[in-house]
Amino acid sequence: MPTDHPLSWPPTLEGRRAFLARCAAGAGIALLPAARPRAAEKVRSPVRIVILGAGAAGLTCASLLTARLEGARITLVDARKAHYYQPGYTLVAGGIKPARYPVSTTAEHIAPGVQWVTEEAAEIDPDGRRVLTRGGQALAYDFLIVACGLRLDYAAIEGMDESLIGSNGLGSLYLGPEAAQATWRAMSEFADRGGVGVFLRPGTEMKCAGAPLKYAFITEDHLARRGKRKKAELIYNAHNKALFSVPIVSEKVRMLFQERGIRVHYDRILKSVDPGRRIATFASPEGPVELGYDFIHVIPPMRAPDVIRHSPLAWRAGPFAADGWMEVDQQTLRHARYPEIFGVGDVAGVPKGKTAASVKWQAPVAVDHLVAALRGKDGDLIYNGYTFCPLITRLGRAMLVEFDYQNNLTPSFPGVVAPLEELWVTWVMKTMALKPTYISMLHGHT
Repeated sequence: MPTDHPLSWPPTLEGRRAFLARCAAGAGIALLPAARPRAAEKVRSPVRIVILGAGAAGLTCASLLTARLEGARITLVDARKAHYYQPGYTLVAGGIKPARYPVSTTAEHIAPGVQWVTEEAAEIDPDGRRVLTRGGQALAYDFLIVACGLRLDYAAIEGMDESLIGSNGLGSLYLGPEAAQATWRAMSEFADRGGVGVFLRPGTEMKCAGAPLKYAFITEDHLARRGKRKKAELIYNAHNKALFSVPIVSEKVRMLFQERGIRVHYDRILKSVDPGRRIATFASPEGPVELGYDFIHVIPPMRAPDVIRHSPLAWRAGPFAADGWMEVDQQTLRHARYPEIFGVGDVAGVPKGKTAASVKWQAPVAVDHLVAALRGKDGDLIYNGYTFCPLITRLGRAMLVEFDYQNNLTPSFPGVVAPLEELWVTWVMKTMALKPTYISMLHGHT
């Protein structure tokens, strides 16, 4: 950990500064020196650890565990051969990066000694402490880390057909690099002509809640740069009464939208699209509302994968129950009823945290508590919901928004990088430096 106090968590200001400074240094703009991490003493144990999911959270946990343990049997379960840097999807869809930019392979990020089972998990038996794969394997475990991400529920939007992304003015960057590239083509055609552009976010929890806002800003800037801004009407549909979960950020975005002529409707959730007629229907307190569009950016509802949603691991009540998010303690990421199970990344039912930046701070917490349990102790680290969002507001400018569970702004560079200012340095972090830092995280350099 990048701090002189390796058991200090949530991340200290110095730790966050070191992390973001490395981001900046990767782009040639080092702001502050990074402290050297301390090597943790290895624990010898024949413990069996199964990790479900080889995305950002699963690969990072596997790397951290191999660095902390000797003799452990660590098994990674995921059928996907390709690995995607998902924060790059917005950049592809914005015409800033090529479609290949987010793509690598899972194999190149798996730590030495980790066994990779290239199958999907079909069932989790937490009482029997085993995972069943679709190929019929039964994988026994002493500890289980669930890091299987989330499911994009396009089917919940009537009329939505993923194969149409990129045509008929229909965009949706979340499906993958190809969909992001197709979305860029559709948006670019719209920016050449103008018309009505419709933006939204779903009524569920979602990956990077700043992405819908970023894409509205990026589209507006492309229109302005092509001299078509006066020929376009942009409409953003918020799912509740705010534009962002952090009130001060929501107000800043509202002011920027007003300044740039982006109209906002609140309490609207997309229910259906008619690609042929180019009409979107939203649920609202007043009843169904139809909006015609020339371009629409669709973000589907997002839910826990079925293997979690229909298992004993899901929340049984409360705000995270409806979509099946995994029931974990928000500070330790340990399951509430099965202490040998941890949930990290998108699948975790916590108030914040469905970003790669969250994984950066969550993975060491889960690993710390798992390793401590092998010693018969409690872990020292806690996760306070810290995450950050480089919120692009125009091409060449972004705001560095850092916050926690309590919606407190937690700036790493007070007096240097103002969190609500549109800065070039934050743009460079987002577009140049964060990917190398992300890859470093996958290999356990947190």
